[in-house]
Amino acid sequence: MTGQKDRKSKMNDDLSLFREAVSGIAPIAQDKVTHDKKIKLRAKANVQQKGRSQSRQVAASFAFSDIYEANMPSEGPVRYCREDVSTHVLKQLRRGDYYPELILDLHGLTKESAKLELAALIHAARKELIECVGIVHGIGQGILKRALPHYLIQHPHVKAFHQAPLEYGGQGALLVMIETSDPRYRE
Repeated sequence: MTGQKDRKSKMNDDLSLFREAVSGIAPIAQDKVTHDKKIKLRAKANVQQKGRSQSRQVAASFAFSDIYEANMPSEGPVRYCREDVSTHVLKQLRRGDYYPELILDLHGLTKESAKLELAALIHAARKELIECVGIVHGIGQGILKRALPHYLIQHPHVKAFHQAPLEYGGQGALLVMIETSDPRYRE
C-alpha cells in the first residue's frame, strides 16, 4: 500500500510542478481553418478539366495562313485533290457518292473564327474516323467561299474537296475528304 501512496504523491507532485510551470500562460486561440474536402476535390477536378480542354484545343489547333494562295482551277466548280489521292475521289464527291457525317456551318463567322472551327472539325473527324465532312460557307459576299479552299489545301489531313452537290448545299458548301488516323482508311 505504501507503494500506491508513493505513486499518488509523486503524481500530485508532478501535477503541481506542471501547474506551476504553466501558471502564467494563456491558452492559444484556435487559428486552424478546416476545409471541406468536397470543395477541394471539386477545385482539383475543375483544374484538371481546364487542363484537358486546353490540351484538346492545342491538339485541334492548326495555323491556317491568309497569305498562302493555292493555284486553283479558274473554271468549273471548286475542287482539289492531293497528289497521292486518286482523282476518282473528286468524281465521287461531285456525284454525291459520299455523304458528310459531320457538317460545319460557317454562316456569320469571321475568317479568324472560321479557321478555328475548321481546325476543330478536321480534328474531330480524324478522332471519330469520319472520312467525309461537309462545310457550309454560304454565298453572301464570298469572303469565306474564296478563302476556304486555300485553308483546306494547307491542312495535311485533307485528301480532297469538291463543291457539294445540290442536296448538300451546292455552291454554298464543300464536301471534304479527311485522311483518318486509322490505317484501314488510307489509300
